[in-house]
Formats: sequence, C-alpha cells, structure tokens
Amino acid sequence: MRIAVTTPTGNVGRHVVATLVRAGVRPRVLLRAPRRLAPDVRDEVYAVPVDQYDADAVVAATGDIDALFWVDPTTGSADPLADCARATRSVVRAVTENRIGRVVFQSSVGAEKRHGAGEIDGLAHTETALDGTGVDVTHLRCGYFFTNLELQLDALRAGTLQVILPLDQPMAWVAPRDIAEVAVTRLLSPAWSGRCVQAVHGPADLTWRQVGETLTAATGRQISVERITDDAMRTRLQQAGMADSLVEAVLGMSTGLRENFVPEQRRTLRTTTPTTLAAWAYDHLRHQMA
Repeated sequence: MRIAVTTPTGNVGRHVVATLVRAGVRPRVLLRAPRRLAPDVRDEVYAVPVDQYDADAVVAATGDIDALFWVDPTTGSADPLADCARATRSVVRAVTENRIGRVVFQSSVGAEKRHGAGEIDGLAHTETALDGTGVDVTHLRCGYFFTNLELQLDALRAGTLQVILPLDQPMAWVAPRDIAEVAVTRLLSPAWSGRCVQAVHGPADLTWRQVGETLTAATGRQISVERITDDAMRTRLQQAGMADSLVEAVLGMSTGLRENFVPEQRRTLRTTTPTTLAAWAYDHLRHQMA
C-alpha cells in the first residue's frame, strides 16, 4: 500500500511515520526541507520536497498514492484561514486528479460548528471541500493537544498559566501520539469507506483547574491557572507580535467553543485514547521545564 504523509516532522506526523514504519510500510513523506528528517527516519521513508501550498507540487508528489494523511500546515501568518484555503486547494486537486482512494484528515473538535471557532473554521473548510470530492475520508476531530503546553514553558516555569476559558469547564485533552495511532489505524484498515468522523478525545475531559493540579503533581513545580479577560489575552498576543487578524483567529478557538458548544461525537470507547496528561507531563514536560 502506497501511503503519503504530510507534516512528517510535526507533533502528530512524526508518530504517524514511525507507526507506519513499524507496520512494515515505507511511507512517502512530503515536506519542504527533507534535511529536517532525523537520519534514522530518512532511511525508512521516501522523502519528497513539497510545499503544501503549491498545488502543482502536491499533485505531482501524490500521483500513485493509495492513501494520504493530510494536515493543513500552519505558518503563523496574519491570515491563517487564507492559508487553510490555499492548502485545501492543493489536497482537493491531488485527490481529484490522482484519484487517491482514501484520506485521513487531521481536523479538530469544533470543526462541526463550521463557523465561529476562529482558526478551526479553516479546518471546517477543508472538511467540507474533501467531502465534496467524494473520496473516502475520515476526519479526525482531535481534542486539545498536550503539546500546546510546550508553547507556554516560560509561564509554566513562572508557575502561572493564563487562560480565557472558565476554569471548571471540561474539554478533551489528547496526546499527539495517540492521534497518530488512530490515524494509522484508519489509513491501514479496509473496514471503512465513505465519509467518516472519528473524534479523538484522549483519556478524559479535563478542566483547566484539573490541568494545573495534574501538572503540579507531575512536574514537582507549583502551577496555578488564572482566568483573564478576552481583552487581556488579546493584548498579550498583540504584544507578542501577532497581527490582529491572527490574534482573533487564535482567540476564536476558545471563545467559539466557550458557550453552548457540544461536540458532535460524545466520549465513547471509540473516541477515547489511553495516554494521560499526567504520564505525558512526567515523561516530557518535566524535563523541558527543568
């Protein structure tokens, strides 16, 4: 089976590649700079230099592919929704022109809203566009990545995380490696077809208050969580150098799911994955904070 993987050095993609290799597959990996692959990975994959925003290049790189793991790349640009639209045009052309049999798309909880969830709206656009091709597609509606905490190491070392969600509002938290395992299972399984939605919710819904307690126990450092206003967070992001449009897209991922949002799929055995935040934080975050 010929499988292509995008963002193969990302938080999820690198685990997708490793899991495929362990399954006996030599995947084709699409990335701008193949030199970024670890030496041991280069020996196990077919690396193709590709800019995912270059539709012609994506089409050329996937000409004989049976299945594709697609992630909309992030650039941190001022208009992430436009970036998603550009990437979507690439994957739609590739799927259509190359008649790729199946796609597993890394989406997000909240994409089911279609509008009003900030940057997640871009993933909703990709979902809708892939549905329109008629390809067999699984949309992975992923929870909040554990690895997002790595973007706040300075705050964690200082002992306080600031958020705009209510501290007692639970949401799904998930390890990227668990997402990869679900993605590979879907890529290799012949048991599904058509349009599928597969939520990936992690082991438990957690509140930010519980997250603070878990991180404190796992890292040995006292970590509290403080709720601040939307405007205070907006100012913080602007001071960090974000363009106003990017700030609003980032805020929308929280504000858009803050009230009256219920995920399309409830937590079940099918959507629950094993890695706990406590185990991940002890194995990974503790060392980074040190």
